[in-house]
Amino acid sequence: MAREKREALGVVVFVVVVRFMACGSSGVGVNWGTMATNKLPPETVVKMIEDNGFTKVKLFEADEWILAALMGSKLEVMVGIPNNMLREMSEDPKAAADWVDANVTSYLFAGGVNIKYVAVGNEPFLTAYNGTFVHTTCPALKNIQQALIDQGVGSQVKATIPFNADVYFSPDSNPVPSAGDFRPPVRDATIEIIQYLHANEAPFTVNIYPFLSVYSNAYFPMDFAFFDGTYYKPLRDGDRVYHNVFDANFDTLVAALNKAGFPDMKIVLGEVGWPTDGDRNANVKNAKRFNQGMLQHALSGDGTPAREGEIEMYLFSLLDEDAKSVDPGKFERHWGIFEYDGKPKYELDLSGLRRNKGLVAAEGVKYMAKRWCVLNPNAENLAGLADSINYACSLSDCTTLGYGCSCNNLSAKGNASYAFNMYYQVNEQNSESCDFSGLAVVTSEDPSVGSCQFPVMFSRASLLLSHRGFSHLVLRFVWVFVLFAILF
Repeated sequence: MAREKREALGVVVFVVVVRFMACGSSGVGVNWGTMATNKLPPETVVKMIEDNGFTKVKLFEADEWILAALMGSKLEVMVGIPNNMLREMSEDPKAAADWVDANVTSYLFAGGVNIKYVAVGNEPFLTAYNGTFVHTTCPALKNIQQALIDQGVGSQVKATIPFNADVYFSPDSNPVPSAGDFRPPVRDATIEIIQYLHANEAPFTVNIYPFLSVYSNAYFPMDFAFFDGTYYKPLRDGDRVYHNVFDANFDTLVAALNKAGFPDMKIVLGEVGWPTDGDRNANVKNAKRFNQGMLQHALSGDGTPAREGEIEMYLFSLLDEDAKSVDPGKFERHWGIFEYDGKPKYELDLSGLRRNKGLVAAEGVKYMAKRWCVLNPNAENLAGLADSINYACSLSDCTTLGYGCSCNNLSAKGNASYAFNMYYQVNEQNSESCDFSGLAVVTSEDPSVGSCQFPVMFSRASLLLSHRGFSHLVLRFVWVFVLFAILF
């Protein structure tokens, strides 16, 4: 009897998932990162994503509050497994099965979450990791995909691995896309993964960032990073002509896949975007120029010189994340097309038609009082000012003060005020957080200067779980209870 109930349940899940899949996979996705000191309620973010016309969302971990908020939406979801879980998933098939059961299968019901992909790790072969995850990534992938198969959803939900573009390269002796190959230290491991992905009809997922070409090379031709055809010296590779670095990068991967024997391998663009601050080339103008061009290019169906067709893509990213590591660069906290509070940074037409269509802001965001913490103009002893600024910035985000950034032109006193205010806002405008041994004072006069904005954070009260989010979470637990009753 128990077996018959399980088989019947499998049919129900299959029908529901097929219904989800019928919605199609066209449209644009977006990465939703959550490394922020203040986070909008998940249900607010889901509505914002839907209101703006995104059809897909990529998550970096299986957050139950986010998954609860996604219940009932038509958004196609890629849910992630962090790198720090790869070893456990690779060594313990039961742990992989338990993770799939808790974070995938239990959400695949009518009114549940439309999960299509599981991202096993994130850029695990990144050069900076020095091979840390090379030996655990493929076994983890296999255990997760096998768990999906065993739980009856393996033909609908596919496990994939978002790779950084540094897993492939063109040799210095022949620096053209057609000479592309996988990087020797990880070539065998990468090809083993590709073989498994291909056998399970799962895509090769890759993250490509033309901004990093500009950031890492002062002599890189700026216009070659964009799609408007203004670069006067295109790259020629036999009969193919490359007018932008994205196409050259993408086709280097295509060549590497061809060389490995997988010319028909599906490629998904897991991350692509341009930051708006944190570097001299990271600004709103460049971000709009790149992202709008990327959307038009990806959705046109023209593809790249080596591969025609629409490019499935996830923009990086949805919201700024002020708690991300800045080891790669200060720009890491400024990839969002929306500010931390869900306000659009610029116009962006997600259809790729360049209609100057505005993005839609998050609804119902409530802010704290219009108060700022600034340098006390009457402070006489400034001996401890530098230490106070360093302390404030160590516990808040001061990346906009860097060279070439939006607040780079502030005076020394302005820098102090900015640092004090960021610390004050992160600490919910607590009066004790605006003192610094008498160096700081609260003001009701906005100290913002030009493009350098001194933010006021949104109220913690707005972060309380809404009725909609709570009802979604209750629905999930009710469904799990029903499943338990059916099976046991």
